[in-house]
Parts: sequence; structure tokens; C-alpha cells
Amino acid sequence: MMSSVEKVKILVVGDSGVGKTSLVQLICHNEPTSNPGWTIGCSVEVKLHEYKAGTPAEKTYFLELWDVGGSTSHTNSRSIFYNPVHGVILVHDQTNRKSHQNLRKWLAEVLNKDNMKLLGNGYEFDPEQFAGSQVPILVIGTKLDLAESIREKGVSRSSSIAEECGADEINLDCQQVKSLAPGSTNAVKLSRFFDKVIEKRFNSGREGNWCSDWLRMS
Repeated sequence: MMSSVEKVKILVVGDSGVGKTSLVQLICHNEPTSNPGWTIGCSVEVKLHEYKAGTPAEKTYFLELWDVGGSTSHTNSRSIFYNPVHGVILVHDQTNRKSHQNLRKWLAEVLNKDNMKLLGNGYEFDPEQFAGSQVPILVIGTKLDLAESIREKGVSRSSSIAEECGADEINLDCQQVKSLAPGSTNAVKLSRFFDKVIEKRFNSGREGNWCSDWLRMS
């Protein structure tokens, strides 16, 4: 019965205008959004995911993707959406370098919502507060089509925060369904991330602390 299907909560965060709503639409409904509006507060979409598909351990879970509005005017009130959190998708626009730089602030805001000092331009980093965090992370760069039109085609700038956290990274065009076509590298990385979120939430997977390197570097 569907009523017995367990669920996990995944936050989708990033600056306003980076394409979070289009991304969530593509992930949950396998279709692009022609004219997405600005998200005020938070919107939630649900996707069924087959954990460890094709293995004896296969099981169906509900994924709740919480698309959190990125307006700076709502910084003080966003924390109500952050508890609990089982996974985080950090989203940046590949044509907007600032949105990439701000991923650190978003991660700080989400993981340290109760213990961070709010400054005029966001949250202050306190690396000690990250110790022991085991929340799985995925970094997604949107607007790949536009990015490739303004730089040499095929040249991709990797995300330092993804490297530091040991997180997978996906770069895609949210208007192209083929960006997440079954069996593609992007789809495999996304499925692997969802499996990790479920593993951490329900099976207490024991993996290395992905934040350890970042703590030493911050």
C-alpha cells in the first residue's frame, strides 16, 4: 500500500533565479517548465524512487523535494523549512559565478540553522558546527546550454564545494528531458544520491565524514 511507503526530505537550495523550480519539475515529472514563477516561501514536489533498483534490496520510497525560495528578504524565516533534513541539493547557475560562490553560505544556512550568527549579507561560517554532519549533498549546475554559448563548448568548471565535500556534481539544461535520461551519467549520479539519502536516513550507513576536508580548509 502506498500509505506505508516511507519518505525522505531533500532540500533544494540556491540563489533566486538559478533554476531550482525548473530542476525540481524535471526530476519529479520528467518534463521542462516553460515559464516558472518565483518561489515564495517553499514548494514541495514528490517523486517515487526505487532504492537499490534491480537488486534484492530494492524498495520504493517517497522523495519530498523542498524547493526553498532564494530571496535574501526571507533569510530570517527560511529556517522553518530546514528541520528535519535528510539530503541537500545545492543549485547554482553556470552563467552566474556569484551563485556558485554563494553555495557555501547556503550549506552553512541549512546545516547550522540553529547555531549560526546572522549577518547583514547572510550566515557567518562557524566550521566547528559542521563536525559530525552526515547529510548527503549533491551539487547541480543549471543552464548548461547558456554556459556553453559563452565559453568554449565542452569546457566545464568544477565546483570546489563538491570536491571538498566529496559530493557528486551534475551540470545540465533543465529544459532538456534528455539531461536526465535513464541510464545517462546524470541520471545515475542522481539515483546514487537518492540512494545515499535513504541509506543515511533508514539504514544508518557508516561512511566517512564528507565535511572533514572542508572543515580543515574553511
